Amino acid sequence: MALQVSSEVLERMLAEAERADPRECCGMLLGEGGTIEAAHAAANVHAEPERHFEIDPQALIDAHRAARQGGQQVIGYYHSHPNGLGEPSATDLELAAGDGAVWAIIAAGGVRFFRSGAGGFAELPYEVTES
Repeated sequence: MALQVSSEVLERMLAEAERADPRECCGMLLGEGGTIEAAHAAANVHAEPERHFEIDPQALIDAHRAARQGGQQVIGYYHSHPNGLGEPSATDLELAAGDGAVWAIIAAGGVRFFRSGAGGFAELPYEVTES
């Protein structure tokens, strides 16, 4: 089954990647099941943001706390590859938890979605819904 992603969420992630260039942007994907309802931007606190990303830990804590209080669930993460391909890098593969989270990678003016599993990443088809 394809992920459902609103055009507004896609546009927001693409615009954020463009603003952050040449650094990687990053954030959390919020929603329920197979529907991504929002993309919540976070600061990239990695020491080398031009080549790597690390979501601000406080932003992660806040998002999970909000979810426990009835807010949108954190179903995944996103980041950009400003000078790379729209697929998981060796670093992404190394750092992924393999927990079933959705990962969105923004590159070359597009967005691709993947699920992190025990064997690595599997690309996910998606359908764009109108906002």
